Amino acid sequence: MDKRSGLSKECWQAARLFLRIASAAFITNPAVSKSRSGRQALGLDNTFDTARDRALLEALFKAAVEAADPLIGIKKHLPSPPKNGRTVVIGAGKGAAQMAAALESLWPEPLSGVVVTRYGYGCKTQSIEVIEAAHPVPDENGLAGAKRLFETISGLSENDLVIALICGGGSALLPAPPEGLTLQDEIALNELLLASGAPISAMNIVRKHLSTIKGGRLAAATKARVVSLIVSDIPGDNPAFVASGPTIPDDTTRQDALEIVRQYKLALPEAALRHLNSPAADAPHPGDVVFARNSQHIIASASVSLEVAADVARSHGLEAHILSDSIEGEAREVASVHAALAREVAVRNRPFRKPVVLLSGGETTVTLRQKGGRGGRNGEFALAFAIGINGADISALAADTDGIDGSEDNAGAFVDGRTVQRLRAAGLDPRVLLDGNDSFSGFSAIGDIFHTGPTGTNVNDFRAILVR
Repeated sequence: MDKRSGLSKECWQAARLFLRIASAAFITNPAVSKSRSGRQALGLDNTFDTARDRALLEALFKAAVEAADPLIGIKKHLPSPPKNGRTVVIGAGKGAAQMAAALESLWPEPLSGVVVTRYGYGCKTQSIEVIEAAHPVPDENGLAGAKRLFETISGLSENDLVIALICGGGSALLPAPPEGLTLQDEIALNELLLASGAPISAMNIVRKHLSTIKGGRLAAATKARVVSLIVSDIPGDNPAFVASGPTIPDDTTRQDALEIVRQYKLALPEAALRHLNSPAADAPHPGDVVFARNSQHIIASASVSLEVAADVARSHGLEAHILSDSIEGEAREVASVHAALAREVAVRNRPFRKPVVLLSGGETTVTLRQKGGRGGRNGEFALAFAIGINGADISALAADTDGIDGSEDNAGAFVDGRTVQRLRAAGLDPRVLLDGNDSFSGFSAIGDIFHTGPTGTNVNDFRAILVR
């Protein structure tokens, strides 16, 4: 609670987010076709057409995902092969197998290596081994995968090259508890973090100080030069936070981790707390000589994907504005602000003129209020947004670009001004669903789930709002 105003922390966060979004109206000025006949051809002027609007929103999502194709980014940032050494590949994340296959198609010389990805996310590779493991809660396969990555690079020389393929999901896929902790301790840690409502950057600060592989420790285990090619799912695109930075050190400390534990009231296992309070938790510093020859490149990000989606919307004769590519916060709070903005456009034609598409990305969080709910942060956003736009002429899609949102197999959900009505007609109370973190059950009942399957990349949340 802010003593000066009486506003809660959440209210202040929502207010700041609204100011950021409103400001975008005055700094974004795309060249837009305003052809009325073009809009009429799409039926975007007057009539409500759920199927047509969803087809457009899905097209924007697909364009965003295609813009994050690892083949494009890897080709642009391909390092030169070593003159007198080997090339070895390591990697982790929900798109790591696709990144490995893309690299193999581009690399002119023999290579080998191993990458770790989520169950069901593997693909055919030629010489790079693919290990599948559990996500978002680690398992024994992930533990074995982390060990294999160390084994793959530990004996290399200064003449060799390591190409690290890193993307979102790697934090959970590479469990490597320090001495005195077990895999069960790391599982407990992940479950606590996922339920805490902490932003991904804060989660990863804690993770990298309770690990023997994160926070640059993997790269520090080899004499070879390491080039990291990274698909960013982190707001702000800090490479040290993607997958908790197994090959990228950063300046955060164990004291920072302890402060996050205190702030979010994380009931860590006693062994984890002991470790965080000991020098053994200190991570390598970016200035360490072991990283002197290394380099890293962000090869895909939410920013690029949203720009491409905006261009597709404009090609359909719609104005398009990117609110932000790095929004964080509680999913339902972020949804409430988006809904308020969308209604302002719908009712008063400000701060943007309709018809318009509003796009945003980043990574929201969900604080679990009840056990047993099904869904993820995009489903939670969609449900809260639907409540906020009830009755308005607005449609939206909220989805995770990796194709999986939370606990189920969907990417996200579609909503519009009639979603609440459809839920009630199905005998469901939208607010009860939201209070129970049970968005998936509601959207499944009315057929509004959005399925894509694994996309092979991950630049985090994608939200598209169509206001006619």
